[in-house]
Amino acid sequence: MVKAIVGANWGDEGKGKITDLFAEKSDVVIRFQGGANAGHTIICDYGKFALHQLPSGVFYPHTTNIIGNGVALNVPAFLKELKTLEDGGVPAPHVIVDQRTQLLMSYHILLDTYEEERLAGKAFGSTKSGIAPFYSDKYAKIGIQVADLYDEARLKEQLEHICTLKNVLMEHLYHKPLLDPNALFEELMGYRDGLKPYVGDAVTYVHQALAEGKEILLEGQLGSMKDPNLGICPMTTSSHTLAGFGTVGGAVPPTAIRDVVVVTKAYSSSVGAGAFVSEIFGEEAEEMRRRGGDAGEYGATTGRPRRVGWFDAVATKYGCMVQGATQVVLTAIDCLGYLDEIKVCTGYEIDGKVTTDFPVPALLEKAKPVYETLPGWKCDMRGITDYSQFPQAAKDYVDFLERHIGYPISIVSTGPKRHEIALRK
Repeated sequence: MVKAIVGANWGDEGKGKITDLFAEKSDVVIRFQGGANAGHTIICDYGKFALHQLPSGVFYPHTTNIIGNGVALNVPAFLKELKTLEDGGVPAPHVIVDQRTQLLMSYHILLDTYEEERLAGKAFGSTKSGIAPFYSDKYAKIGIQVADLYDEARLKEQLEHICTLKNVLMEHLYHKPLLDPNALFEELMGYRDGLKPYVGDAVTYVHQALAEGKEILLEGQLGSMKDPNLGICPMTTSSHTLAGFGTVGGAVPPTAIRDVVVVTKAYSSSVGAGAFVSEIFGEEAEEMRRRGGDAGEYGATTGRPRRVGWFDAVATKYGCMVQGATQVVLTAIDCLGYLDEIKVCTGYEIDGKVTTDFPVPALLEKAKPVYETLPGWKCDMRGITDYSQFPQAAKDYVDFLERHIGYPISIVSTGPKRHEIALRK
C-alpha cells in the first residue's frame, strides 16, 4: 500500500516531521519531486536535522529511502547531506538514487541566479538553487540522467549539444562567461564515484516492494499552492507538488495510492513571492514568526524569514481538494497559545463579492481576506499527546477549521519532536 504525505499550502507545513513519524512503520520512503531548494526539519533521537534532498525515512535502519526520477538531484549537496548524517551519529541509511533521476548542473544554478538578477524587481523570489532551469531542460529533453554518468561517449555528446544552446543565453542575454563542455565533463566525472554506491533501478525495486505487500511512503516537497499547474502561477516551483505526481516521479502506479495525508499548519506561512491573502505584517507578524516552530519561521534551506499569516481556509480547502486528501494533519497548534484572539480567513472578497472557492491567479491578486475571529486558549499546549486534554478553545478551533476545509483532521501536532502529536479520530 502507498501513502502520500503532501502539503496543502505554500510549503513549510511540517511535512518532514509527519513523514518521519509515518516512516517508523514503513518499508520504503520516496522523494518524488523537487530538489535542494526547500528543506524538511526533523527532530529525532539523533538531534535536529534539516534535510533537503534525502527522504525523511533516513533515521530508521529498516527503511529504504529512494530519490525518485522526479527529483532534481544536486549531487554535491546530496553527498554533503549524507556526511552531515554520519557526523551526527546517524547509522548509514539505505538509499537508492534512481538511475533515471536527472542531474542538477552547476550551470542551472548560474542560469537561475542570472535570471533573478535580470528580472530585478520582478523576480520570482527563487532560492537560486537551479530548479527552474533544471526542469526547463528536463522537459526540453536536454537533461542528463544519472545513468549517463557511466556512458562517457553519450555524455560528451550531450554536453556539446547543451553548451551550444546555453552559450547563446550566456553571451547575448546575460553577458556572462561561456560554458565549456570539457570542464563540465570533468565536473561530472567528479560526481561519478561518490554517487555510484547509491545508484539503482528504483522503478523495479518499488514494483517488487508493492508485489510483496510492503508499506511505501511518498514524500512531497512544498505544497498545493506551489504546483505549476494548479498553484499560484507563475509564483510557483517548477515540479508538481501534488500526490498524483508520485505516480510519475516515484514510479508508483496510481491504483496503489490508498491514503493521501495532507499537512497544513494552524496558521499560514510561505517563502517566496506571490499572492498570500491572509498575510500579516509588522510587529504582529514578527511575533508569530518568532514563536513559530522550534526555531521560528525561517527557511530550512535559505534561513530567510518566512511570510506569515492567519489560517486560510479557502486556500486550504482547495489545497486538500486537488491533493485528494483522505485525512489532514494540523501542525504547530502549540505556536498559537500566546494569542487572545485568533483570526481565520473563511472567504475572499473579489470585486465586491465574497467567495469560498479558490480563484485563478489573475483574480487572486485582487482578493481581500474575510475573517472570522475565535477566542484563543492562552496556555502552553506543547507536547500534549492526549486530545481530550486540549483546552476547549483549542478543540473548538480544530472543529472550526475542519468544518471550513471539509476534510477530516485526524492528527494534531503539538510540537516539533517526533511523537509530540495527538490523535483526534
